[in-house]
Amino acid sequence: MTLRMKITRSLAIPVVALTLLSASDRAQAQQTPTKLSAKRDKAYTTLAGEVAHLERQGAILRKVAKLVRPNVVHIEAQKARLGISGRPIQEAGSGVLISFKGKTYVLTNRHVIDNTPLESIKIKLADGRQLTPTREWDDPGTDIGVMAVSAEGLIPARLGNSDRVEIGDFVLAIGSPFGLSHSVTYGIISAKGRHDLQLGNTGVQFQDFMQTDAAINPGNSGGPLISLRGEVIGINTAIASNSGTYEGVGFSIPINLAKNVARQLIETGQVSRAFLGVTLDASFTTADAAKLGIGQPFGAHVTGIQPDTPAEKAKLRVDDIILQYNGVRIEDDSHLVNLVGLSKVGSKGSLLVFRGGKKVVVQVQVGDRNKLTKPRG
Repeated sequence: MTLRMKITRSLAIPVVALTLLSASDRAQAQQTPTKLSAKRDKAYTTLAGEVAHLERQGAILRKVAKLVRPNVVHIEAQKARLGISGRPIQEAGSGVLISFKGKTYVLTNRHVIDNTPLESIKIKLADGRQLTPTREWDDPGTDIGVMAVSAEGLIPARLGNSDRVEIGDFVLAIGSPFGLSHSVTYGIISAKGRHDLQLGNTGVQFQDFMQTDAAINPGNSGGPLISLRGEVIGINTAIASNSGTYEGVGFSIPINLAKNVARQLIETGQVSRAFLGVTLDASFTTADAAKLGIGQPFGAHVTGIQPDTPAEKAKLRVDDIILQYNGVRIEDDSHLVNLVGLSKVGSKGSLLVFRGGKKVVVQVQVGDRNKLTKPRG
C-alpha cells in the first residue's frame, strides 16, 4: 500500500511563509529581474578576478604540455616471440627524443623494444609522421633502451637534473596509456631512492626509482616525467598495482641515470658498472648489529676484502659495517651494491663506516665491475 499525503489548500500559508523571511530575503524577492541580473553579473566579475591568479598558475601546465608534446613519441613493437594465442606479441609504449653529439635518438624502456627486429618497431611522432629506427641498444640492468632515428625537423627534449628533484615537486607524465598517445597527467614526486622492487620478469637489477602519483598506466612505459620547467627529469617505467592499472604509485628512472646509461650504450655498446670489491653478509640482522655494538638495524656488513680492488686500496676491513655511501644511508647489502653499481666508474666517493665501536669516514675510488672475474660488491 502506498501512503499518500493529503494536501490542504490554505491562503494563509504563503503569508506566514513570507513573514518568516529575513529582511534581506524580502528585499531580494521584491527586486526586479533587471536588478537581480545586474547583481549576478557583478558577482561573476568579482569571481573572475579572484580566480585569475589560479588561472595564471594553470596556464603553466598548458604551456609545459604544449612545449613538450613534440619531444614525445608513441612506440609500437611487434615482438619476435609468440604469445599464448600463437600470434606475435604487440607491445605499445612511449619514448622521448634526445640529442647526443648532434644526432637524435629515442630514449625509452628496454622492455618496450626488446626482442623486436628494427623493421618491426614503429615510432610515431607528434606531427603524425612514422619512423623506423636505424639502430637499437638496451641495458637489462636498468631497463633503458635507446634507438637511433633520422628525419627532418626532429625536436629533442631538454633534459633536467634529477639530482635536484625534491619530494613534493610538481610533475607531468606524458605518454600513451592504453594506446592514447600524448596523454598528459599531473602529480607530485612522492618519494625518491626506491629499490628492491619486484618488476615482473624484467630483472631490473640496478634500481634508484623516483615515485610519483601522476597517473601512469600500460603504454606510459618509456615516456618522460616532466618538471614544471618543461625539462625531462625521469623515464616512466613501472607501477605498483593489484589491478595492473593506475593506483597512485608509479616509478620513474631518474634522467641522470638514464642519460649516463644511454651515453655509454651509444658510445661503446655496453654499460660499465662500478664496484668496491667487498664480500657482504646477506643475512646481516639486527641481532648481528647488536653483537658488533652498532645498535641499529641497517648497514652492510663486510665479511671479505678482495685483493687489488678499490676496497683494499681504501683500507676497508673485515667486520666493517658500511652505514652510508656518499651521504645515502645504506639499508642492507643489496642496497649498497645497487648504489655503487649506479655510480660512474672511476668516481670518488665517501663511506661512513662503523669500525671498532666508532664511526669513521673512508674515501674510495670505485672501479670497473666488468673487469672483475667474479664481481661480488
